[in-house]
Amino acid sequence: MSDEQLFLLANYSVMPAWLLLAVAPRWEWTQRLVHSALYPALLGVAYTAGFLLAGPGSNAAGENASLMSLAGISAAFANPRTLLVGWVHYLVFDLFVGAWEARDAQRHGVPHLLLIPCLALTFMAGPMGLLLYLAIRYARARTTALAESEPPVQSA
Repeated sequence: MSDEQLFLLANYSVMPAWLLLAVAPRWEWTQRLVHSALYPALLGVAYTAGFLLAGPGSNAAGENASLMSLAGISAAFANPRTLLVGWVHYLVFDLFVGAWEARDAQRHGVPHLLLIPCLALTFMAGPMGLLLYLAIRYARARTTALAESEPPVQSA
């Protein structure tokens, strides 16, 4: 299989999990596959295999590859296979974070409609989506705390 085909396979393999989180976060199969971490774990197995075959330290990574400098990382990612492994790394961790956001939103009463943009942004730009989710959760918690601390309005 070519690197391009592996790239497409990796990208498409996470789509069902993201759709489950966005459309049916409480569904039994979402719980079994995504929230249980089974789905990210299976992707982690693929990542580990790719890393061992083409990650830093392998011949595929290039002779100047290193995780200790920006130049070393650049040398490692100059190889398409190593770049692919790095991309799968993002896919796995972004999915894991997205699943955590969905579970955490349920625990904290964050409306699902507010979560969906966070999930989309986490999928596309991981830390930005996480930041948006945390901001929404914090704002909702503050609003709830303020509402609960205000004395009831008495009518005359």
